[in-house]
Amino acid sequence: MTRNKMLKDTIMLSVMQLMLDSSALFLNSFITSHLGASAIGILSLMGSFLALAGILSNGNAFLCTNRLISEEIGKKDGNPERVLFHGIKLCAFLSSIVSVIIFIFADDISKKFFSGADMTAAVRFMPLALAAGAVSSCIKGYFNAVRKATFTAVGDIIEFAVRAAIIITMTLCMDSPDEQDVCRILIISITAGNIFSLVYLICGYVKFHGRKKGNNPLTFREYVSAAVPIMGGSILTSALSSTNDAIIPMCLRQYGDSVSDALSLFGIFEAIVIPTLFFPSVVICSLSGITVSESARANSAGNTERLQSLTSRLTEYTLFYAIFAASVLMKFGENIGILLGGGKLAGHMIEFIAPVVPFIYMEIVLEALIKGMGLQTFSSLNYLAEYVIRIFIVLIFVPKTGFYGIAASYYASNIFGNCMRFIKITRYTKTPFRPLKTIAAPVLYSFLTMNTAELILKIFDMQENNMISVIIFTAVWVALYGIVFLVINNKCHKKSENKNDFVKNTQMSTRFVS
Repeated sequence: MTRNKMLKDTIMLSVMQLMLDSSALFLNSFITSHLGASAIGILSLMGSFLALAGILSNGNAFLCTNRLISEEIGKKDGNPERVLFHGIKLCAFLSSIVSVIIFIFADDISKKFFSGADMTAAVRFMPLALAAGAVSSCIKGYFNAVRKATFTAVGDIIEFAVRAAIIITMTLCMDSPDEQDVCRILIISITAGNIFSLVYLICGYVKFHGRKKGNNPLTFREYVSAAVPIMGGSILTSALSSTNDAIIPMCLRQYGDSVSDALSLFGIFEAIVIPTLFFPSVVICSLSGITVSESARANSAGNTERLQSLTSRLTEYTLFYAIFAASVLMKFGENIGILLGGGKLAGHMIEFIAPVVPFIYMEIVLEALIKGMGLQTFSSLNYLAEYVIRIFIVLIFVPKTGFYGIAASYYASNIFGNCMRFIKITRYTKTPFRPLKTIAAPVLYSFLTMNTAELILKIFDMQENNMISVIIFTAVWVALYGIVFLVINNKCHKKSENKNDFVKNTQMSTRFVS
C-alpha cells in the first residue's frame, strides 16, 4: 500500500515538476532575449538572496513541518494540526524580525550583495514575499506529510504561473527597461506568485485538513527544540550557497570581465546551464519530499528493514537514472545550449559539467534520507565542508581561469560531499554497497544502448545533423535503456522473491523438525 502510494505520488509530482521546469527554462530564455543576459544574472542573485532570507524567516518550514508532522502521525496520541500551527507561529516571529532588518539595511544589502546594482527599492519590497512564502512552506510541509502532495504541486504551479504571467506582461509593455525596471518586474512577480499560492493553500487546508487530536500533542517549546537543528543546518547551507553565488560575479570581474559581462556569464550559468543539468532530476526531486516522510516514519518506529530497503532501492534507481541522464547531456549539450538561447558557450558548459550529474542527483536522495533519519548534525557539518571547498576553489581559480574555475568547484565539492553522505547512510542503515550493480552496470548499459541507437539510425540512413534526427535518436536511446532497466529490474525482483520464499520455507522446516 505504502509503496504504491509512493509510486503514484512520485509519478504525479514528476509530471507536474516536469511542466514547471520546462516552463522555467523557456521563461529564462524569454528573459534573456527581451531583457538581456545580465537580467538573468540579477534574477539569479535575487533568487539566491531570497532563498537565504526565506530560510532565515521560516527556518526551512517545509522540511520542519514535513518531518515533525510525519513523526506526529506515527504516534498514537499525536496531533498533526497542532504541529502545523506551531510552525506558522514560529515563522510569523522569524519573518517579522527578518523583514525589519531587510527594510532598515536595504541600501547596504543592495550595494554589497548585488555587486553595486541599484536594487534598494526592490529589496525593501521583499518582506511581503517572505511572509507569504513562510506560511506557504508550513502548509506545503503539512500536505506532504499527510500524503496529499497534489496540493503542494498545484501551489507551486500557481506560484510559477502568476510569476511568469507578470514578467511576460510587464516586459512586453515596457520599451527598453533599465536595471531598476528589471528589479521591479522581478520582485513584483515573485511577491504576487507567493501570495496567490498562499491563498490557494489556505483554501485547500480549510477544505481538506484532518481532525486528528491526540491527548499528548507536541508543545511549542518541543517544536522549537526539534526544529532548531533543522533550521541551523538549512540556514548554514543557504548562507554558504548565497555567499558562493555573490562572489562568483566578483571573481569573474577579477578575471577581466566587466560588470555586465560578469552578470551575463553568471546568468547563463545559473539560468540555463544549472537548470538544464537539474532538468532530468524532476523524478528524483519529486521522490525526495516523500522520502523524508517515509524515512522519518520508519526511523521513528525503529524499522531497520524499511530503512535498508529505502536506501538500497533509492541508491540503485537513482544512479541507474542519473548516469543515463549524464550521458545524454554530454552528447547533446551543445544542441541544448543553442536551443535555450545560451549559444555554444552554454552548450560547452553543459557538456563539461555533465559528468558530475550522478553526484548531484545522489545528493537529492541522500539528503532526504539523512533528514528523515534525523542526522542533522552530520548534514550541517558535511554541507559546511562541501561549501568551504567550493568557495575556496572559486576564490582561487575563477579569477585565473574564469568558467573552468566554477566547474572545478562543482566537481570537487559534489564528489566529496556526496561520497561522505553515501558512506554515512550505508553505515547507519547497514546497507551493503554493490559497485558493479549500481555504477559499472549503468555505465555499460548506457554506452551499449547509445551505440545501438546510432546503428539503428545508420541503418535507416538518418544522420544526427538536425533537430528531428536528434529527437528520434534520443527517443530510441531512451526506449532501449528503459527496456534494459525493466528487464533487469524484473529479474532482480523475481530473484528476491525466490530468495524470500526459500528463507520462509527453511524457517518452516526448522520449526517442523523442532
